[in-house]
Amino acid sequence: MSAVLPATAPQPIPFEARKRAPYRVMPGFNLSLGFTIFYLTLIVLIPLSALFLKTFTMTWEAFWSAVTSDRVMASYRLTFGASLIGAAINAVFGFIVAWVLVRYRFPGKRFIDALVDLPFALPTAVAGITLTALYSSNGWIGKFVEGTLGIKVAFTPLGVMLALTFIGLPFVVRTVQPVLEDAERELEEAAASLGASSWTTFRRVIFPTVLPSLLTGFALAFARATGEYGSVIFIAGNMPMVSEITPLFIVTKLEQYDYAGATAIAVVMLVVSFLMLLGINLLQAWARGKGGKK
Repeated sequence: MSAVLPATAPQPIPFEARKRAPYRVMPGFNLSLGFTIFYLTLIVLIPLSALFLKTFTMTWEAFWSAVTSDRVMASYRLTFGASLIGAAINAVFGFIVAWVLVRYRFPGKRFIDALVDLPFALPTAVAGITLTALYSSNGWIGKFVEGTLGIKVAFTPLGVMLALTFIGLPFVVRTVQPVLEDAERELEEAAASLGASSWTTFRRVIFPTVLPSLLTGFALAFARATGEYGSVIFIAGNMPMVSEITPLFIVTKLEQYDYAGATAIAVVMLVVSFLMLLGINLLQAWARGKGGKK
């Protein structure tokens, strides 16, 4: 005689129901989602909203006059131009550094790998003072460059670009490095066995794999550079219309108690940076899709 299960015995969940049910390692999804939205609202949305609300207290004529004066436009050109050039330089040389750290073994590799993170740990003011001491007219490097090549680095736009390149390098290296470590070397060996040259292998196999992460590192370096202040003000010289960056101009407005003018310039920087990052993300998505089709 077969045993009869009690009515309260738990029934097994059908396979289809188990297949449709979402699997979560940690419980409390609703609570976690609510906390995430609250935290992002408190840290990101409210400050940005306050920035725009303060700007809305200005008339359109006052806003346009504040954000398009000759001095402000010169600071825009220097800030965004130097940030783009510095991020582009880091995209090239950061990729080379990541490639060397991943693909080669040599003495002192761990030390160089740790040295890449120095701009992360070093206070920005210390970085600015160090770069100024090295590249000024009487500095170790600046004396040679200015005396031999006739190029002045400190207190010029070139010094600004140098500082922004310095602080942006780790973003590219640390973004590209894990992708190179996970890349399948069998594909490179297969391309070489089929007669592909080194350049062809790099262009058709390696570069499409690394391109999305390289664009991400470029975007992070650019975003970091546009808001940099501490490492730039010392080596820039802060000469109006020549080497004055936009963050410094915003600080100057705040010191003059022109809060509306400072927030207006900050809004322009925020919008331009967002549009450029959006374009880079779209390009990154296109690169991923193109790589997936191949």
